Order: sequence, then C-alpha cells, then structure tokens
Amino acid sequence: MACIIDGKELAKKIRTSLKKEVDELKEQNIFPKLAVIMVGDDPSSKIYVRNKSKACEEVGIEYEEYLLNDETTMEELVDLIDKLNNDDKIHGILVQSPIPKHLDINKAFRTISEKKDVDGFHPTNVGKLCLGQNTFVSCTPFGIMKILEEYNIEIEGKNAVVIGRSNIVGKPMLQCLMSKNATVTVCHSKTKNLPEIVKNADIVVAAIGKAKFVTEDMIKEGAVVIDVGINRGEDGKLCGDVDFENIVNKAGYITPVPGGVGPMTIAMLMNNIVKAAKEMYR
Repeated sequence: MACIIDGKELAKKIRTSLKKEVDELKEQNIFPKLAVIMVGDDPSSKIYVRNKSKACEEVGIEYEEYLLNDETTMEELVDLIDKLNNDDKIHGILVQSPIPKHLDINKAFRTISEKKDVDGFHPTNVGKLCLGQNTFVSCTPFGIMKILEEYNIEIEGKNAVVIGRSNIVGKPMLQCLMSKNATVTVCHSKTKNLPEIVKNADIVVAAIGKAKFVTEDMIKEGAVVIDVGINRGEDGKLCGDVDFENIVNKAGYITPVPGGVGPMTIAMLMNNIVKAAKEMYR
C-alpha cells in the first residue's frame, strides 16, 4: 500500500509559517497584497479565485479582485495590468485563466511586471527558471517539488516522466526536476509507446487532463505518482489523471485528488506573493 501524500496538511503547515512571515513584514510596514483579474464568469475560475481569496485571508495577505465582463477588450485588460504594475501597494498580479477567446492570455502574462508575476508565467521568469536563477516558479510544479522535499523522496539520478507539456505545469516541471538532477522524459499526445516509457519511471507526474488516464499496468512497483489532473469521472465525482484506486496498492507514494497537489498550488502562490513583497523592498 502506497504512502498517501497529504497535500492539505502540508499546505496548512506552509500557510502557518507564511502567516508568521507576513506578521513580521507588517511590523516593518510592508503589507503583502495580491490583485486578481478575472475576465468572464467561468464557473471553475470562480471556485479557484474564491480559494485564493480565502488563502490570502488566512495568511494575512491583502487581496483585491477585478471582475471584468466578457466584452472586455485587450486594450482595457492591458491598461488595467499597467495600472497595477505602477501601484506600489500591489506586490502580485494574477490573471485567472481561461479568459475569453478574443483575448490573448500570453500577451496578458507578458504585460504583468516580472517582479509581480507570482504565477511564474512571464517569459523572463520562465527563462530564469531554465537558467537555474532566482525567480518565481509556476505554483503547481513548485508545490510538487515541496511535496517531494517534505516526504524525503530522492530525485537525484531517478528516472522521472512528466505526462503533459503545458506551459503551466509540464514544461516548468521538467526544469524543476532537472535542476535536482533527475533524468526527465516529457510525454505528450504524439509520444509513441507512452505506457512503456511511463513503466520505467521512478517518479511520474501526470498533468494531461484525462480522467484516470494512467492505469496500474503503466506504473512500476514502488513508483512515486503525482496526480495534477482534476476531472469529473463517469460517476460525476472528482478524479485525477491517475486511476488512484488501482494504483494505490502498487505505488510507493501517491497524491490523491482532491487533497493532493491542489492545496499545494495555492500555498505556493501565497509563498510567491510574500517573496515578491520582500524583494520589492530590498
């Protein structure tokens, strides 16, 4: 039976530690603050934004929300980001995706100041991550690295497979694992013999967005299985990209969905906001 990783508990521990840091910053008249921009009324986005707002409240981070309608133009979005870039009281800016199709999310990410890019999506911060420099790391990969560290899971010299090559998870995950000396393979929709590749992995990170895509026969005995997916199964229940029920007895470590990677993503966002506030006053 695998060790089931408790992301909820670890995230709580991180938030408690960050609250102490925020309290100390406030004594120095530094009040960390996040601005969140949401365009349209995507139901999933509303849930994510609410969770971020709750986490900020718990840690003591000030929070400002900008809800824009579906008709918002790119120019209006860029103007708002510029205004927030120039506001010294704002330390982190986040554009909640998805945004309406007529808007360019990558342009929005590029417009956010690299010093306030707490999501780690600005090209400069992506480049710094590749070069191993101090930067904001995309929150989900960052959360996964914290999980591996907390559970004393050895990364150096291990075979790691990342399933999915998105800019938000797959690509930064590759860089994070390589920086710890893992041998990393990235699989995607065009990969041939994907099950065979995954079968050789000591560490599997599934971020493909397909319910229960990773099956028991694809997992090596004792492997570490990290599930980033959030899907609805045929029964309507939340499930990940991994067939948890059948893999839990074969893996060495596994993250559940919900309660695994999700809470850690938000905890690392809080971490990045505190980092941004500290660096602004250095």
